[in-house]
Amino acid sequence: MAKKRSGGGLTGTQQAAKFLGVSVLSGAVLAGIALPAAGALGLAAKGTVEGFDEIPSNLKTPPLSQRTTILDSEGGTLATVYSRDRKVVPLEKISPYMQKAIVAIEDSRFYEHGAIDLKGVLRAINRNAQSGGVAQGASTLTQQYVKNVFVEEAGDDPEKVAQATQQTIGRKVRELKYAIQVEEELGKKKILENYLNITFFGQQAYGIEAAAQRYFSKPAADLKLEEAAMMAGLVQSPSRYDPINDLQEATKRRNVVLQRMADVKDVSQAEADKAKAAPIKLKVKTPKNGCITAVDGAGFFCDYVRKTILNDPVFGKTVEERQKLWNLGGLTVRTTLDPRAQEAANEAAVAHVNEDDPVAASVVQVQPGSGKILSMGQSRPYGLDQKAHQTTLNLAVGSKMGGTTYGFQVGSTFKPITAAAALEKGLSPAQSFSSGYEITVPENSYTRCDGKPAGYADWKVGNELKSETGTWDMTSALGKSINTYFAKLEQMAGLCETVQMAKNVGYERELGKKIKESPSITLGSIEATPLDMAAVYATFANRGTYCTPIAIESIKTANGEQLKVPQTECSRAMSERTADTVNQMLKGVVEDGTGTKAGLSDRDNAGKTGTTNDRKDAWFVGYTPNLSTAVWVGDDVGEKQSMFRITIGGQYYPKVCGGCLPGPIWKIAMRGALDASETPPFAPISVPRGEKPEDKEKDKPGQPDDDNKPGKPNKPGDGDIPEITLPPGIIGGTGTGGRGGGNGGNGP
Repeated sequence: MAKKRSGGGLTGTQQAAKFLGVSVLSGAVLAGIALPAAGALGLAAKGTVEGFDEIPSNLKTPPLSQRTTILDSEGGTLATVYSRDRKVVPLEKISPYMQKAIVAIEDSRFYEHGAIDLKGVLRAINRNAQSGGVAQGASTLTQQYVKNVFVEEAGDDPEKVAQATQQTIGRKVRELKYAIQVEEELGKKKILENYLNITFFGQQAYGIEAAAQRYFSKPAADLKLEEAAMMAGLVQSPSRYDPINDLQEATKRRNVVLQRMADVKDVSQAEADKAKAAPIKLKVKTPKNGCITAVDGAGFFCDYVRKTILNDPVFGKTVEERQKLWNLGGLTVRTTLDPRAQEAANEAAVAHVNEDDPVAASVVQVQPGSGKILSMGQSRPYGLDQKAHQTTLNLAVGSKMGGTTYGFQVGSTFKPITAAAALEKGLSPAQSFSSGYEITVPENSYTRCDGKPAGYADWKVGNELKSETGTWDMTSALGKSINTYFAKLEQMAGLCETVQMAKNVGYERELGKKIKESPSITLGSIEATPLDMAAVYATFANRGTYCTPIAIESIKTANGEQLKVPQTECSRAMSERTADTVNQMLKGVVEDGTGTKAGLSDRDNAGKTGTTNDRKDAWFVGYTPNLSTAVWVGDDVGEKQSMFRITIGGQYYPKVCGGCLPGPIWKIAMRGALDASETPPFAPISVPRGEKPEDKEKDKPGQPDDDNKPGKPNKPGDGDIPEITLPPGIIGGTGTGGRGGGNGGNGP
């Protein structure tokens, strides 16, 4: 019977002998391995039994997680992201000193034995028996490599990592079996190359290239003797021998490696002694990981790119497949982001809104005709430190892409959609309506797409100012953002047709919710995102063709393979004539309408202001033929507050309006993005006007919405209702009394 310790367990010698016997015997039986009769000190794969499993492909060329580099459209680096910081390099790009150092300290007989070093096993048994415990292991470098592959494959799953590292005979036999095949199929040099690329060197650095950059800010090819020795010493215990945290312990370990290199004749004793005398001179490069490192405030765009890869089926049918692709990394992602436009958008976002203000600003730009997202700027910086007013909430997009859940009411920026629907139906821009400051319209005069009335109550619609009474045609109504005009225009164009036009230009895309068929959508009660709005107005700039926004131009894997990426999908939303007409009418908004503070004087441009009820959202969306920009300002935290009597960016606003705050922001973004570039003109078209367009707006202090003068805002219901004059048959019925419908967003 075997001798036992007083505690009942086997002695160290007995434990080691039992492990050796069982593991070798088990390996021989289970894996079909035969010990060589003579001449070799290792185990060979020859003599295997029939049906021996093939080596898994992941052991030949393991899919190592690497850094993903995100580039702008010109090839500049936006950010580097990774689950594990690694860059795979071939053996010829690794310093010979590094190759010798790792072999000397981890497996000095690497080139002499097979997958298992029998001499090393016996030596370890002897050492462990003398110490009464486990003082020395006997794994070859090949066995370590196999183990590391399984650990890498386990990723960040604690359960899988535990399975890959558990100290059981079963795991050892499996590891040994694969190590034998790896030796036979890959050869020593390839095993060494793979080992140096997969191994963890501490400080978030996986693989020798990332580690060389981390500790010495140089490529692995340039490592000196003393540097390579220090790196090789880290493998046994990256935390214990970390030179950043314990230089003295790291120096001791380095010198052990150097002496071992001298003992096995990789270097002379003199070389080793000289290297030992040299102090460790670190040149630490702090790892930069994630979208938080993105340049020019492009963190939100960077995260949008990440979300695109994780959500778009083109990158994998399942969530798991797409997540695996992202975690594996090694991608070079060339994006649509234009560095000039991004710099301009970032500058514009913070020019009039401070990061610690109670409201935030979002700026997003889209290229008409291609759908390319050129920039995403935000007044709050990207990050996790809320005390520093940082956020990861991307105000430009919907929740699926890391942004807002509900979106923002678009206010009067919707009115051009109603105008487009009316023009498509054959109505003339000269169509004129006369009205007072406020009108009441029966909801049943609007018909939904299912043919049913939109409601049975009376809808009360009021203009922004009491002085806004008179006769308006489509051009003047857009210029002054007349609510009563568009309530009536929607009747003639059709509620269903207006809803369909909104769908044509992409209103449902970002938020993924259906448009509510309510008459108030013409005044902007509908929610959307800044990215939606930039794409909507890009449709006008593109002469009526809507293109879905895209953020990625190309993706290349670590192996040089080009992956498929999402392509923009373009469809005709309206005729060229309709778009050209809207363009000419919206030019009036920036020339002498509510958007005069935003207008560009040196090139064709057009746009529309928008605010919502109680001033909770303020917009300016505008464009040139080659650039569309949407600017939103509002409360991004908690319950939205009204922007009355508020200080933003150090300036006091009695009431925020689309032209007085988002407008100037838009102007900065457009000027910066278009600087030194040519802008083509809009297609010329003659826009008929009403016979007697009448604008009786009175320029009283505090009344014009975009003059930014002190004054209490007027709301529907204040004062008497002026007389209303409507052309016969326009309303289609007189409604009865009842509850009033909401105006939705109705400010300029």
